[in-house]
Amino acid sequence: MLADLYDFKAGLNRQNVIFCFFGPISQVLIAEIGDILKKKMMLGEASKSVGSRVFSILVEQVQNIIRYSDEKYPVDNSVYEVDQLSVGIIAVGLEGAYCTVISGNRVENGKTGELRNKLEKLLGMNKDELKAYYKEQRRIGPGEGSKGAGLGLIEMARKSAEPLMFNIRRVDEKYSFFTIKALV
Repeated sequence: MLADLYDFKAGLNRQNVIFCFFGPISQVLIAEIGDILKKKMMLGEASKSVGSRVFSILVEQVQNIIRYSDEKYPVDNSVYEVDQLSVGIIAVGLEGAYCTVISGNRVENGKTGELRNKLEKLLGMNKDELKAYYKEQRRIGPGEGSKGAGLGLIEMARKSAEPLMFNIRRVDEKYSFFTIKALV
């Protein structure tokens, strides 16, 4: 790993990644990441609206990792208020005229069909349809088995300048790796 770290950094540079984190994620980490990104984006002279949308999408992606990642890391619950943290990866970068926010986490294979269906439904909607769907889902409330209001993916789709991109890659007989990308 010692010899490979430079190659990893060089790869991040080639892909214009300005921030990357992998590991156990907590709510406290969201605030720290947000602070770092705000400072980095101000240095890059990004507009406040772009910075705000990037931060909002980042928060949604981190919350999805916290709620739905099936890779867990045990922790001392006297420090974190929970006995395990969800593991994932998140990166922010530049791609042409866009800022990109991308995240990934492990999910059980049995959950991928529903996830794919939700995302494909969102990809078929324009901004007005997304707005109406958001209001409808907010009124209905969380679905069975949902750990949130089920609005995160819709909110990301609404704030993204282009349709969300996603990938679900089967890694073994039990798990897949889910990746989602938004352009701002």
